[in-house]
Amino acid sequence: MVMLKLLRRVSQYITAALTGRFNEMADPKVQLEQAITEAQEQHRRLTEQAANVIANQKQAELRLNRAMGELEKANGSARQAVLMADEATKRGDAAKATEYARAAEAFAGRLIAVEKEVESLKAMSLQTAQASDQAKAAVAQNSTALQKKLSERSKLLSQLDQAKMQEHMNKAMAGLSETVGQDVPSLDEVRDKIEQRYSKALGHAELQEQTVETRMLEVEHAAMDSEAQARLSQIRSQLGLGEATSPAGEPETQPGGSASA
Repeated sequence: MVMLKLLRRVSQYITAALTGRFNEMADPKVQLEQAITEAQEQHRRLTEQAANVIANQKQAELRLNRAMGELEKANGSARQAVLMADEATKRGDAAKATEYARAAEAFAGRLIAVEKEVESLKAMSLQTAQASDQAKAAVAQNSTALQKKLSERSKLLSQLDQAKMQEHMNKAMAGLSETVGQDVPSLDEVRDKIEQRYSKALGHAELQEQTVETRMLEVEHAAMDSEAQARLSQIRSQLGLGEATSPAGEPETQPGGSASA
């Protein structure tokens, strides 16, 4: 007995564990569609049952109407038999009067049976009518609930898509500051490496600006600029043009530092 209880507890534990694991791995979108499909199937079954209840009501009404017709017919026949028996008695036809009297009794017996059937069918018709109203109300209520679930499905699907997008964004943002793998550096590491190279290059440039070779290049460029200005001044003199002025309005100086005459 103890072993049986233990096995039952173990089975329940395993079932709960597997159920939890399944819920974690299952796609919420698929589970949502399954829930909606089940709700639609339940509504279909309820509608089918309600249709059967309404059909029973319709059949009870038909039987009641038919019994009412038979009751009216039996009542008329019994009355007619009584009248015919009375007329035969008045004519002195005892044989006919007896036959009509027996027919009237038969119609009366049939009338009693039909009356009982009518009362039974009335009670049944009332019950089926109440059941039909309840079935219609249940279908209407379940239809409203189903429509609410369908609207909720659209809302949940939208929230699910937003959740997935947010999860992807969170993962991407986390990857910007964390190392993705052993061989993949983070953005911070790459930025530090680039800044280090850039700073080192600036340092080399500053050192090169202080060397003799750099000063020699500056002197050579200045000499070339002075020679070019002298050549331009010579060309303007040959063309009979005045000396070019500097942006400040002063005549440009000739090589040697004096302004042209």
